[in-house]
Amino acid sequence: MDANKRQRYEKISIELTRLVGGKENIQGVAHCATRLRIVLKDNDLADLKAIEDVDLAKGVFVAGDQVQIIFGAGLVNDVYEVFADQNNMKNMSLSDLKTVANKKMNPIQRIVKALSDVFVDIMPGILAAALLTGLSGVLGNLEFVKANDTLFGINTLINISSGAIFGFLPLAVAYSACKRFGGRPILGIVIGCIMLSDSLTNAYSAAQGTAEVTTLHIFGMGVDLVGFQGGIIVALLMGFVTAKLDIFFEKKVPEVIRLLVSPLLTTLVGALLLFTIIGPAGRGLSSGITNGLVWMTQNLGVLGYAVFSGLQQLVVITGLHHIFGAIEAQLLADTGRNFINPLMSVAIIAQGGAVLGYLLMHRKEVKTRELCIPSFISVLFGITEPALFGINLRYRFPIIGGCIGGALGGIIVYFTNLAALGFGTTVVPGIALADPAGNGYMNYVIAHAVAIAGGFLMTLALGRFMDKAPEEAASPAGASGNLQPGSSSQAESAAQSQEPQEAPAKEPFYGYANGQLIAMEDVKDETFANKVLGDGVAIIPSEGKVFAPADGTVTSVFDTKHALCFASDYGTEILIHIGVDTVNLQGKYFTAHVKDGDVVKKGQLLIAFDKAQIEKAGYDTTIPMIFTDLPDEKRLEKSREGKVGVKDEILMVCR
Repeated sequence: MDANKRQRYEKISIELTRLVGGKENIQGVAHCATRLRIVLKDNDLADLKAIEDVDLAKGVFVAGDQVQIIFGAGLVNDVYEVFADQNNMKNMSLSDLKTVANKKMNPIQRIVKALSDVFVDIMPGILAAALLTGLSGVLGNLEFVKANDTLFGINTLINISSGAIFGFLPLAVAYSACKRFGGRPILGIVIGCIMLSDSLTNAYSAAQGTAEVTTLHIFGMGVDLVGFQGGIIVALLMGFVTAKLDIFFEKKVPEVIRLLVSPLLTTLVGALLLFTIIGPAGRGLSSGITNGLVWMTQNLGVLGYAVFSGLQQLVVITGLHHIFGAIEAQLLADTGRNFINPLMSVAIIAQGGAVLGYLLMHRKEVKTRELCIPSFISVLFGITEPALFGINLRYRFPIIGGCIGGALGGIIVYFTNLAALGFGTTVVPGIALADPAGNGYMNYVIAHAVAIAGGFLMTLALGRFMDKAPEEAASPAGASGNLQPGSSSQAESAAQSQEPQEAPAKEPFYGYANGQLIAMEDVKDETFANKVLGDGVAIIPSEGKVFAPADGTVTSVFDTKHALCFASDYGTEILIHIGVDTVNLQGKYFTAHVKDGDVVKKGQLLIAFDKAQIEKAGYDTTIPMIFTDLPDEKRLEKSREGKVGVKDEILMVCR
């Protein structure tokens, strides 16, 4: 990560830490493909409205146990790295976060969340198999591919590759489930291998009656030696059981023989349970789920399809939509066709239509365009979180319009008998998975066109009487009054309970270091010089000390002590950053003389640093002071230039 980006993310992290209630309120942090997930002690301390306006954030919501902030694919990784580093949670594992989060969830939520986690881990493999299946299906229907030996050979290899991945999917599920529930992943692989062993009759051949099945008699029970090809539900159950057996035997077996005996017992007991209890029960459950879905399509007809596609995106709001992967995989294994995939796909594109509708209504607003355009592009590739949480849920009526559009698309899916030959990808890439039978590709396009048009038009219609101008963001003064610093001192309590004083027409700031005052544009760093973080001034220090530029409160001291955030008594917020790229020193050569929440007076020592050693290490020690949240109606007016000291007024914040 380059220095410019890191400094921008540092500002975001500082703001987020303050808005979620301070460091003391954060219990854990992790991220998924698009969301920064934070577990808090008290969710009520988080200012969700203010978080929506944080730089680069596309939306925020609370899903049971977590505050989830949408940044989008790729970006969230970088924001997480800086945020976790600043809050001393860089090394927190995802399982640690889940342990904390699970304490705040009911049993049903825990089960469904765990199932979602299993499929998130193996989704790259599923996506590869799905896309290869779709590609093979497309190429296999082209005459010039069939006529060309090389192209035919390549397509055959593609078909073999996709079939192999799906064929061993139960093994991957058992591995991922065992890992998720705390067992050693290799034991999950072992159980998966047993499920698919060549010594067992192939499950598909047994179901078709084309192969003889051997039956054993164990404890008076008949045990059929049939493999578990397509047994996704069984693999999930066995991954869980294997993990719990592994944990149990690791605790109970004496250490002297543990290495040999513990995995032996886990595998032996797991295999017995697989063939006697879990396998039959899992097959029954799998059959029940598949039959239930098929019953819905056969008996509820178009209503069943419309309801599913109309409401599917509401499941995404909970973050638990990955569980559909298990059902889709089982449906494919049992019927060879997946009608859920196109239903989810039209539900997704309909939300994109709602985004376009809202964009048309607010096309003159710059921030709306900045949110809507990239959000719609994400929708085209099957990612709806930016659209849902950045626009549709935030303004309410677009989500309704999107759901109605999804239901309309589901009706088309029903009447055209549209289905997919795989799962794991939707919308534009998802066309590769469509079953080409019965003009499947054309029907796919038509269903999506209806869904996006429905979402677009219904959003416009609903917006005529439901649209309201976005609420104004809280002023900096108001935000400052709600600070939740991580100190439990009396000073902190006073800072939390008192509103900032009304700012004068000109608020003075004094020298925060002894040295040479320079313009922000002259700092030898593009981020500061281009004022990415905000406007301000900088000082080339003559000594290694930083002082308070005004009376106020220290809102946050970086763990690396190279920077701090400060709010004046009038609510003006600043960031003092010692040096350029000095975060890389990880606190070496810096000593903080204040902590989060300390109330300080002008000229009080904040941080001391070894100027000579930092420069010897190759770092520029120029100290920018940035006004991070200056309202449009205020401006900075420099009071002097050249050499300055702690008692010198260096600038004023003017109305």
